[in-house]
Amino acid sequence: MQWSEMFNKENEPSEEQMRAFVGSELWDELGGYLREKYGVKPKLTYSSCAMDGGFWKGWHVKYKKGGRALCTLYPKEGVFFALVVVGEREAAEAEAMMSVCDKYTRELYGKTEACMGGKWLVMEVKNEKILRDVKNLVALKVN
Repeated sequence: MQWSEMFNKENEPSEEQMRAFVGSELWDELGGYLREKYGVKPKLTYSSCAMDGGFWKGWHVKYKKGGRALCTLYPKEGVFFALVVVGEREAAEAEAMMSVCDKYTRELYGKTEACMGGKWLVMEVKNEKILRDVKNLVALKVN
């Protein structure tokens, strides 16, 4: 079942419902890391955007620090995606970092076109290596 069908705009999920739907320890690990490392709180928001076949539609979790977006997590059944926007300010460091990133991250970064001031990386967080890459890209945004 689609996330947006389970929890429509009037039916906000709890953290536990989100965690159960995703079913990945990596979800908890990333959320805990962002809270502890940067002192940020998750903010549940709803999007009714139907672009990309409704990928963006539904409840998701935003993490911001000082008004600046660090990343947004999109729950999917059995997995989740992290949106990290690599802006012009972080681009040189991100490109230098790619040599030590997972192949998946390198390929995604290489094929993602810049738009609206940066590369909008939608990363499927399916293993520890990709989780590490998300953490490292987020770190560029706060340094």
